[in-house]
Amino acid sequence: MGSRQGAMARSLEVFDSGAFRSRLAELVAIPSTSQDPGHEADVRRYLEAGIRPWLERMGFAVAVHDNPEKGFGPILTAERLEPGAKQTVLTYGHGDTVRGLADQWDQGLDPWVLTERDGRWYGRGSADNKGQHVLNLTALEHVLAERGGRLGFNLKLVLETSEETGSKGLRAFVAEHAGHLAADVLIASDGPRVRPDTPTVTSGTRGTFHFDLVLKVRPGGVHSGNWGGMTTDPAIVLAHALSSIADRHGRILIKDWLPRSGMPNSVRAALAGLELQSEESATIDPEWGEPGLSAAEKVFGWTSFIVLAMVSGRPENPVNAVAPDARAHCQIRYTVDADPARFEPALRAHLDAAGFPEIRIERAGIRMPASRTDPDHPWVRWTAASIERSLGRHVQVIPNSGGGLPGDVFVDFLHVPLVWVPHSYNGCKQHGPNEHVLPALLREGLAAYTGIWWDLGEEGTPGAGA
Repeated sequence: MGSRQGAMARSLEVFDSGAFRSRLAELVAIPSTSQDPGHEADVRRYLEAGIRPWLERMGFAVAVHDNPEKGFGPILTAERLEPGAKQTVLTYGHGDTVRGLADQWDQGLDPWVLTERDGRWYGRGSADNKGQHVLNLTALEHVLAERGGRLGFNLKLVLETSEETGSKGLRAFVAEHAGHLAADVLIASDGPRVRPDTPTVTSGTRGTFHFDLVLKVRPGGVHSGNWGGMTTDPAIVLAHALSSIADRHGRILIKDWLPRSGMPNSVRAALAGLELQSEESATIDPEWGEPGLSAAEKVFGWTSFIVLAMVSGRPENPVNAVAPDARAHCQIRYTVDADPARFEPALRAHLDAAGFPEIRIERAGIRMPASRTDPDHPWVRWTAASIERSLGRHVQVIPNSGGGLPGDVFVDFLHVPLVWVPHSYNGCKQHGPNEHVLPALLREGLAAYTGIWWDLGEEGTPGAGA
């Protein structure tokens, strides 16, 4: 009947032989970006040629569906059902990536070529999310081999290709196919660990709310010598408006953006003692953000406000003119404890009261809702225990990651608990140039996920009621 250790040995042998890296390289080579036009065929090819044959060899029934929203990438579903299985598990991934940004990568690196350098594997999608779902499917493959072609549970998969454009169409798709996708739990991988050396289980994600602040003063620019000092400069006004939203140290000054009743005790308890580390690409600034909170509480338990971009005039080619307008594109990252329905009206009321009625709010809305399963949920604790058994050390459970994922879709229509097991780290540069993964972290993740798949076929899982 095989053994848990046998399955893990199979997976690690594949990793150490280079076969895992070769498979990942083949998939990274498909430029399946959903953010650059002209790659629609590549996005579909990732599913049809890269993933579908592999799943079918493992006994899945596979279908590739057009996206319900025209112009967005297809969605793959797969299912593997076994007679007498006591529970059904749903897993998820996304085969699309952000834009390649090839001209911004370091010399010798190509976003669509998996390249090893200084102990890292560089390539677009290596961390987000190809490397992560490829790891999970590799682990599954070797559990199947060790068990002689059986799992002991039913498994369903959703692999979308529009996550990097806000998972467009996924909500409508899951709503339409809810009966077919019904499951007891979602266990999947995306995002970073809390620290590279700390195995992590996450039970949700923060949401994202975007808006533009816009001030248009006149039809065109006017001479800075003749008009400067006596006509309104929209950039200065907009800068003051932004400073009224958050203070010099990033503390949010609009109360209705914050968690409605403060940080829940369960969240505070889950984060107690968790210390985050600065990375190569960014440092933790202790004075930034909400006073009195730890870095972990600021990222995983509170609201953050970020100015993603702002412009007035032409910074790349400035002229001697007072600009006609200014614009800032802003983002709120929030937990389920905040109410996004209040974000825009609270902002409007705040700007008016602060003396900025002329500043318009445009394109305001949720890009990805927040989600959270209680970190003490039996499936969350079961998964953490499985990983601890595989790796022999503590697993950090957090209530939600700092980034966003479409977990809310599966909660709303399938009513499943969420369990995310990330295989990346904060310094992976997943949305910029030089995206990479750490092979040692992937190898460890492969062992952990092999153990999860194995344990799902054993007695004592929450879904089996044992």
